[in-house]
Amino acid sequence: MIEYELKTTVGNIFAEFEDKPFAAASIEQVHNATLITGEKVVVKVQRPNIHKVIETDISILRFIAILMVRHIPEASVFNPEGIVDEFAKTVTKELDFIGETRNAQRFRKNFADSKIVYIPLVYTDLVTEKIMVMERIEGVKIDDIKAIDALGIDRPKLAKDGLDIYFKMIFEDGFFHADPHPGNMFVFPDGRLGLMDFGMAGRLTPEMMESIANTFLAFFNKDFDRLIDEYIDLGLLRDG
Repeated sequence: MIEYELKTTVGNIFAEFEDKPFAAASIEQVHNATLITGEKVVVKVQRPNIHKVIETDISILRFIAILMVRHIPEASVFNPEGIVDEFAKTVTKELDFIGETRNAQRFRKNFADSKIVYIPLVYTDLVTEKIMVMERIEGVKIDDIKAIDALGIDRPKLAKDGLDIYFKMIFEDGFFHADPHPGNMFVFPDGRLGLMDFGMAGRLTPEMMESIANTFLAFFNKDFDRLIDEYIDLGLLRDG
């Protein structure tokens, strides 16, 4: 797959390439490698024919959603067809590593001056729709408490930094990392956070950013009528 996509041999690109992936998911698997220029990288390789597999899965989900609405009227309040449509949009974006590269570049620009988070470099000349080569982050997973303590990291500060990072994404940039599970968040020995995997990113309009801010204020002020109004404005609840 790498050689077909990049039109050259693996040996012409990498001095070292680990055949065994260190991570594998439904869409791609990820390998450690070293470029011939010496930089340590990770290589995301999309699974062959995954587009067809996902198209079939989405068709099955759509059929199930239709059956749910038809035979379980109570399910309509959860809008199962809308959920499938939203999932289809998201997973389709994840199949395009060029789009993920653009997301990574935007995050890297947004946090260029940050002292609390690091966004890895993407080697854009080694990116196609199905292959992505990115700078390797050396750190411990954010849920590895023992390793974090062994580094002497101040965990309350780390938690606050994580919150500050997301507050900047949501309230300043209107562009946020939408897949923040432990496999995508690392802690450096100096206490900085590192983010990985930018296939899922969310965008917020100024109106949505204001609504989310008002939601926080209503929650902290225990103004629950206002909170419900904001939930309706955000589309989390219907008027009824």
